Amino acid sequence: MRLVTWNVNSVRLRLELLQRILSTLDADLICLQEIKVETEAFPAEAIAAMGYPHQVVQGFKAYNGTAILSRVPLKPGRPVMWCGRDDGRHAVARLPGGEEVHSLYVPAGGDIPDREQNEKFGHKLDFVAELAEWCAARKPGRRIWLGDFNIAPLETDVWSHKQLLKVVSHTPVEVDGLTRVQESWGWVDAVRRFIPPEENLYTWWSYRNRTWPGSDRGRRLDHIWVTPRLAPGLKGAQVLREARGWPNPSDHVPVAVDIDL
Repeated sequence: MRLVTWNVNSVRLRLELLQRILSTLDADLICLQEIKVETEAFPAEAIAAMGYPHQVVQGFKAYNGTAILSRVPLKPGRPVMWCGRDDGRHAVARLPGGEEVHSLYVPAGGDIPDREQNEKFGHKLDFVAELAEWCAARKPGRRIWLGDFNIAPLETDVWSHKQLLKVVSHTPVEVDGLTRVQESWGWVDAVRRFIPPEENLYTWWSYRNRTWPGSDRGRRLDHIWVTPRLAPGLKGAQVLREARGWPNPSDHVPVAVDIDL
């Protein structure tokens, strides 16, 4: 199967782009984040007509919201209300073979990397800590996490490690938190299995960079992780970088992994 994750930044505004991405990647399943629409208003019929009739949606008005769209049947799972908030940041589905697929949208965290001065940053740190606690209380099984984690953990995941050490998404406290999550089950970073950690790799470019790619000041915020039992089935990975330059783009681009389930 080809599994894709993409922060769509409003699914209703980018239906044409979604169709182009699904066609270009020949995706079997795509996890969306920041769909920015309530579940009842999700464009389910239009997406079914694209060839993805199996859908699990956790909508949210105006912002947030996640979804899983698939060519193959899905059994809806129970999302977690992280930090006690039912804000649509988590969609869960089970594939016919029993594998669990999770579409996750970790909070961005605002602009100030200090929980005392910035409540949003504190919420982000608590959210990531709860991810680690959730894993610690369970066995890994056959799970796949896809989503906008809003953290670029490696030095090569940002355009300038030194300049971004005090910028939200690459601060040491965020990276340490995500590392604890990854180590909890020995999660495998599927994309870095095929694109070496020594190589610069980005999935997000700010809208403020109006001449994209311009200076290429990107960050890798979008990730696909698999539990160790699924890692032997990984066959390839790619980042559809060119989609950032297509008409009406999201500030994120799709990330895809090929896996034999």
